[in-house]
Amino acid sequence: MDVCSAHRNSIQFDFSDFVSKPLEVKVIISLSILAKFTGEKFGQVEKTELDAHFENLLSRADSTKNWTEKIFRQTEVLLQPNPSARIEEFLYEKLDRTVPSRPNNGELLGHYMQDAAKDFGPGTPYGSTLIKVGDCERRLGGAQREFLQTSAISFLAPLRNFLEGDWRTISKERRLLENRRLDLDSSKARLKKAKLAESKAAAAHELRVAQTEFDRQAEVTRLLLEGISSTHVNHLRCLHEFVEAQTAYYKQCYLHMQDLQKELGRFPNAFAGNPGLSMASGGSSPQGNATLPQDAASAVETDTLKIEEVQAPATGTRKAKVLYDYDAADTSELSLLADELITVYTVPGMDSDWLVGERGNQKGRVPVTYLELLS
Repeated sequence: MDVCSAHRNSIQFDFSDFVSKPLEVKVIISLSILAKFTGEKFGQVEKTELDAHFENLLSRADSTKNWTEKIFRQTEVLLQPNPSARIEEFLYEKLDRTVPSRPNNGELLGHYMQDAAKDFGPGTPYGSTLIKVGDCERRLGGAQREFLQTSAISFLAPLRNFLEGDWRTISKERRLLENRRLDLDSSKARLKKAKLAESKAAAAHELRVAQTEFDRQAEVTRLLLEGISSTHVNHLRCLHEFVEAQTAYYKQCYLHMQDLQKELGRFPNAFAGNPGLSMASGGSSPQGNATLPQDAASAVETDTLKIEEVQAPATGTRKAKVLYDYDAADTSELSLLADELITVYTVPGMDSDWLVGERGNQKGRVPVTYLELLS
């Protein structure tokens, strides 16, 4: 990158202050800056170089700013995928107003499901299931809302504060430092060109003043740049809090879904008890020789099934690997631990969503969805 390109990237005018100045002052400032740029461009002015440590601090600060900005923007997208909603939140924030509270997608879905259940009849199998699933969706939506609020406070806010606060201060001091460097380089050039003793004395005094101002500004900028290490420590703490918030959110979602799965698993076979599956003339069911009364009897038999009286069949037992932990809801069920192996089998009249599981001397009903059948 050439010298002019470096200056264009590092020096920015304070336009609000520049515009308010009289036209004559604007012209003088513009010509002065242009003269310094062109002087260094053509090698007529000696450029004051910063030490290697300072250059490393500058590079580290730029890298911190760039990556913080990318992480901040992508986290915003993760937490709020809807660009219109992000724009709305941005506008309300700039206007210093509170964003109106609206139901999120999960809460809205749960509301629709529960309204549909009222229309279909909460006593029907479909209606009662809609009520339970809808309630779970609303709880999932509430967990998501809490996660978004926690993440915005503990993670997004510190990143935004750095970009809009600390980084702006650093950028301002860097621009001042660059201006002091240009003044110092110009003073050095004038001292070299001075021929008369009086001119040399004046140029030397000007150089000492410029050097003092440059050194003072360099020290201020250096302290700010060294503060980037503290920024990293602060962002590290915020990152841990973000991970904890995510972990708590996904764990809460898993528990809600696990509870819902248990509730749905306890229902009798709704398809078997649906009168619509039988034919009004008393003919056969869609499965051929299975009729509605037999299925209904099976459901009743499942409800009255006594696990302690169940005996493993001579053939038909299988090994199964447990996929997730499961806590038994009552004495008829068997608690499970993830990755353990158990023996499973079915008995006449048992709901198709359940099997009988055995582990040593323990025996009880286990949900099929928690198992991987091996043999």
